[in-house]
Amino acid sequence: MNDLPDDIFVQVAREERERKEREERLQSHPKPRLAYEDGEPAGMMPSLPDEAYAVEGARGVAAGPQIIRPEPQRASRFKSAASLAGLEVPERQWLVPDLVPARNVTLLYGDGGTGKSLLSLQLAVAVALGSQWMMRAIKPGRAVFLSAEDEEGELHRRLADILRHEQAQFEDLDGLIFRSLAGEDALLASFEGTGRPLIPTGLCHEVDALLAELKPQLLVLDTLADLFPGDENVKAQARQFVGILKGLAIRHDCAVVMLAHPSLSGMANGSGTSGNVAWSGSARSRLYFERVEDEGHETNPDARVLRTMKSNYGPRGGEILVTWRSGVFVTNAPEAGLDRMAAGAKAERVFLKLLAAFAAQGRRVNGNGGPTYAPKMFAESADSEGVTKRAFKVAMNALYGTGKIRNVTSGPASRQVTYLALGDV
Repeated sequence: MNDLPDDIFVQVAREERERKEREERLQSHPKPRLAYEDGEPAGMMPSLPDEAYAVEGARGVAAGPQIIRPEPQRASRFKSAASLAGLEVPERQWLVPDLVPARNVTLLYGDGGTGKSLLSLQLAVAVALGSQWMMRAIKPGRAVFLSAEDEEGELHRRLADILRHEQAQFEDLDGLIFRSLAGEDALLASFEGTGRPLIPTGLCHEVDALLAELKPQLLVLDTLADLFPGDENVKAQARQFVGILKGLAIRHDCAVVMLAHPSLSGMANGSGTSGNVAWSGSARSRLYFERVEDEGHETNPDARVLRTMKSNYGPRGGEILVTWRSGVFVTNAPEAGLDRMAAGAKAERVFLKLLAAFAAQGRRVNGNGGPTYAPKMFAESADSEGVTKRAFKVAMNALYGTGKIRNVTSGPASRQVTYLALGDV
């Protein structure tokens, strides 16, 4: 005789029936086959509605293994490198040569109030007008500018200043689409749950659809702090978010420029970064827009410099000096070749003159830094002839190379001092 209550048998039978029904539902959605070489691409795997997966997952906790959501279709497939034989090597595409690559993500960092929003809006206008940006040729086309910081009225005023500088009219900007999200929820991604990956939000899907319709050359996103929902210091979250943006860039064949603020340490060490290194590692280009300072002193409050901090496809370390004038940033006129040579020769001549004068006075300077750093001491001298610290530094490096100056070490081993002296040349 069975002493177990009847409801136990009823419950076991029900759970067994539900398990079989669940297996039958999932078996009706087979996994896609692997696409390889000449095989046809695998089709999109049919999937259950999100609510169904939530229910199945909850049941699985009590009645069996947890249901794993099927992987989405991948457009990529494995192929042999030999299959590239005879094919033309594709040319690398740029929105702005050596600065902003096409079909990729560029991070533009700048402290608040520096003017990175204005600088990027000038880029968007240049793309729409087919003009130049910072005296650089750009790939013309449509542009989309999404601002989560500035209201429409502010964008209107800035566009008026830019058009005045470009000698154009608002009617010429039919290729520029903008939107202000100031004061709204501007997140482009969200979390499914604790420990789950980032997924695009409704706003991101809206942007995706707009890019598919317009087919622009540029998407500007201002700014990371308003659009990213996670912790900038978490590597996985940083890579996932940049991955979402890179997906937009590749699908719609456009450049994505994301604006961001540097951390205090990023400003202090000159890197201009913020959060985890995965941000810089995931983006293919990173630019830093900052004020021009000399020993912490800002000699011209309207002067800025755009530095190339990282470029996977071009040179890094480049600088573009600009000045804010009448509501826009204008590139400083570059020195002509002969003028640059003359300025360099002058800086070297004055450097040697001051080095000899300081030595005659028993004042030692060094080439490594600190309070007796030669470029700093010479720039502060009344006999500097207007040569700046930056120019003296360039001259010093050139003079080292030609042997006209050298380092001399003197003093006992416990208190040795290294200083600059005239060379033997």
